[in-house]
Amino acid sequence: MVTKKEVLNILKEVIDPEIGISVVDLGLIYDVKVENNKVKIKMTLTSPFCPLSNFLVESVKEKVKSLDIKDVKVEIVFDPPWTPEKMSKKAKKILGIK
Repeated sequence: MVTKKEVLNILKEVIDPEIGISVVDLGLIYDVKVENNKVKIKMTLTSPFCPLSNFLVESVKEKVKSLDIKDVKVEIVFDPPWTPEKMSKKAKKILGIK
């Protein structure tokens, strides 16, 4: 059975093409639930007007499906709103944010 940790690890391969950093390191993944070979993900975007929202959602789904998960649901939420404080130390270092 796939674990939350495995899902998060594979999602580190989903790179935001505008920023060049993974959706995990950007802090866009708010929650992952794994239950009975189904995965539910709550994620956000850096902006509600993100032109790549569909691309990112589909990329997240495809990566999780590569773990042999057939049922993947992605819910986009904006509460709480994303802020740069949600980024990992690695992402902040890459972007020069302290």
